[in-house]
Amino acid sequence: MLYITRFAEDFRFYAALSLGVIFSICLHEFCHAYAALRQGDSTAADRGHLTLNPLKQMGLWSLVMFAMVGIAWGQVPVNPARMRKRWSHAWVAAAGPLANLGLFCIFSAATALLYVYAGEAQAFAIRVLLQIAVVNMILFVLNSLPVPGLDGWTVLGYFFPKIHRTDSEWINGASLVLLVLVFTGFRYLAMVGSAVTFWTVQGLILLLGGA
Repeated sequence: MLYITRFAEDFRFYAALSLGVIFSICLHEFCHAYAALRQGDSTAADRGHLTLNPLKQMGLWSLVMFAMVGIAWGQVPVNPARMRKRWSHAWVAAAGPLANLGLFCIFSAATALLYVYAGEAQAFAIRVLLQIAVVNMILFVLNSLPVPGLDGWTVLGYFFPKIHRTDSEWINGASLVLLVLVFTGFRYLAMVGSAVTFWTVQGLILLLGGA
């Protein structure tokens, strides 16, 4: 089912969820740009990526794809040659997934707090916050995978520099195969994201003294 058709079923929920997902992707990209600037590379900043504007961080085509099928992406240009330290590029790459991990913690905590102190009176908000937490855990896990084209690959390259010296044709072929495997197995990523979020929120509820 196309993502856009789900709006007809539950407009409020999918509108709120979409805003949360778009914000999460934009913050992910903003953190890449900000981390790069802090490490001496102003490429992204010079091109206007120190913003949460989805048209800049994601682009029109990404937003259209998200509206139609629920798939979106963003990309920030960086120049490792301008960065100060050997580990700078890895840190810039890690900044995006870490932003999603931070959002996961924030939305999980907000879900638990609302559940304990508001309960059914805020059922809709709890549902939205919980799902946004799930999405951010999925984004964290997905982008942390050591797959060419994802942030985890750049981080892995810091520890194993030779992988970035491999023949580019081999890398392109491996990237295509691995990305196909990742997206065909997306439902398993969703299961992992849902399970981690569920147990995190349950743990927080118990800590707060909820049922």
